[in-house]
Amino acid sequence: MVSNAFLNVLDGQRTATPPVWMMRQAGRYLPEYRALREQAGSFMKLCFTPELAAEITLQPIRRFQFDGAILFSDILVIPHALGQTVRFEAGEGPRLDPLTNEHAIDRLPRMVDQAILSPIYQTVRQVKPQLDERTAFIGFCGAPWTVATYMIAGHGTSDQAPARIFAYEQPKAFAKLIDRLIENSVVYLEKQFEAGVEAVQLFDTWAGVLPPEEFRRWCIAPAAEIVSELRRKVPNARVIGFPRGAGHLLSEYVDGVPVNAVSVDWTADRTFIRERVQARVAVQGNLDPLALLVGGDALDRAVDVILHDFGKGRFIFNLGHGILPATPIAHVERMLHRVRGQ
Repeated sequence: MVSNAFLNVLDGQRTATPPVWMMRQAGRYLPEYRALREQAGSFMKLCFTPELAAEITLQPIRRFQFDGAILFSDILVIPHALGQTVRFEAGEGPRLDPLTNEHAIDRLPRMVDQAILSPIYQTVRQVKPQLDERTAFIGFCGAPWTVATYMIAGHGTSDQAPARIFAYEQPKAFAKLIDRLIENSVVYLEKQFEAGVEAVQLFDTWAGVLPPEEFRRWCIAPAAEIVSELRRKVPNARVIGFPRGAGHLLSEYVDGVPVNAVSVDWTADRTFIRERVQARVAVQGNLDPLALLVGGDALDRAVDVILHDFGKGRFIFNLGHGILPATPIAHVERMLHRVRGQ
């Protein structure tokens, strides 16, 4: 049986050469993706057309032979399936009809319309048979706090202040939204596992904007509940947590959330992560996407220091966030050769 390095690391093993994949590896830096995006006409059509989403998921695997394939979708499909209007405008990112008060939250159904999400599960079923045993299949969803920030504001901001203000002023109403997102995230992830994914990542992209008390309340507690409930339905489900920007609070996150691995962004103190986190769970990360964009000697140095700092423990090489659209393909190839010692 062929060994799967990515899953081995999540299961508690250390590999001599770390498995590697990239967040947003199926995306705009690839000409084959841009061609499909133009053909589809809209980002949401890409997400909800299984044939297109499956093809996009597989594109970077064919080109680079990454150790993990991540499902092509978006963190805002749950609000969409709850009936909130979600659209993507070129150059401006997602736009939603904002939830401005408790009454707007109460109007949302308790559970998503699974008929809306069914094409995503079909995408998983189409991709899975096309992956060999060495390539892990990764599903994902947005963490409740991050998804809620977009649902409240209607778009992303530099500090997600609208959701932070809402949570301070109307904590009971905000908790009601978070609870709804927890419940639906568990079901959504469960169905991804049923369709064929082998691990999932919980993206909390905006975790770093919160002070410690709010981080514990809106990031740690919901993530802990999701993982606990998911494993009740899918025993031994492999989960990666990504509370971006958590800093030294990442140690508390690992204490509170029983993940198999944590992904760390490029600002993380690697000595702290190695000493306080990696001894307990696998670590994933944390190349600066700008170092990959620049390439050359700067990229080599950045890769080498990460391998030095994390390579003696359980480790998955990745970026500290998503690859930037302007990144040259040659730089990705150079990174892979460096990581793999080729």
